[in-house]
Amino acid sequence: MYEKANKDKLDFIQKGLKDYSSQRNYDFGPNSRENISNLSKYISHRIINEYDLIREILSQYNFQKVDKFIQEVFWRVYWKGWLEHRPDVWKDFVNSTPNYHEEDYKRAINGETGIECFDDWVNELKTENYLHNHTRMWFASIWIFTLNLPWELGARFFMKYLFDGDAASNTLSWRWVAGIQTQGKNYIARESNIRKFTNQRYMNTALNENASPLENHKIYSIKEVKELHTKQKYKNIVLFESDLNLSQRFSFFKNYKNVFLLLLDNENRNIKLSKKVLDFKNALLEAFAKEISNSQIINEDGFNKLNEEFDVIYPSVGENMDFLNRKIKNSSKLHYIGLKEDIFCWQFSKKGFFNFKKNIPEVINYLLHEDDLFN
Repeated sequence: MYEKANKDKLDFIQKGLKDYSSQRNYDFGPNSRENISNLSKYISHRIINEYDLIREILSQYNFQKVDKFIQEVFWRVYWKGWLEHRPDVWKDFVNSTPNYHEEDYKRAINGETGIECFDDWVNELKTENYLHNHTRMWFASIWIFTLNLPWELGARFFMKYLFDGDAASNTLSWRWVAGIQTQGKNYIARESNIRKFTNQRYMNTALNENASPLENHKIYSIKEVKELHTKQKYKNIVLFESDLNLSQRFSFFKNYKNVFLLLLDNENRNIKLSKKVLDFKNALLEAFAKEISNSQIINEDGFNKLNEEFDVIYPSVGENMDFLNRKIKNSSKLHYIGLKEDIFCWQFSKKGFFNFKKNIPEVINYLLHEDDLFN
């Protein structure tokens, strides 16, 4: 898996990156993805570390030529940092019980709405476990404003089937489309936009193009993120499939007696995942285990037997963090290991993306000059 991810990364950097800015918004269908990176399923699990990816790109290209792609990578970093400062947004999402019409919902998730593009995308999501980023925006807008379904159900539907499903990016993107992330500014899918950027594949799509944004007046106070460390404290370490970064930690993991890899089953998740997604995540853990000889995959029972103190690769706000909060009542037993890059970037994630964007030059300067990550 790591070898395949590295090959895909190099292919994109060498062949696809130069045209990414002009071609990235086009969705030519699942059999024609040469205009995008196809790296999100690796980045979301840190099989490819986003900071290493940026460093590698900037070693070969001038920033101005690749700024669109780098901004897309930074959106993921920003969303994660934003949610770290407001974990109650995630909590409210997974605990929500929105009202909806059962038959309308079933037609939507079965691709039987009669909206050709939407129904095709439902089937594509289930078979390919991926949707183009632009299409995800259209899909979410149609779901919310044309089909009048709760955004929370759509966000769960994505998480169930996406290989690159990420708690922060997925949840906050759906909120953004709905108009509650940036209050009062929703995203409207338009027939002309879909027609243009699908290369005329979908014509005369009847949509609600005059919808008002949803309303949610709850104010989430900013909280300080958990204290993260970069040095080992205990002899054992636990990590989840959400951060399988080896590029910066290969020697680091060798210092442990045991490296425990934990994949939550659906019994331990608020949002149930499809079998294909769980199998994909398990394959990632198996790939990691082949690289690190002192590692082993465990289940919940194995985790429950870890009575002693241990280090944890910080999983960020989401299902894995929820699991730890449920299982470990005495948080002093855990020593969270994080990346210095995350700690640095998240300080700029308390406000909107514009604030983060204006600090990208400072972030890049930090990335290019911060070589000693574990001292």
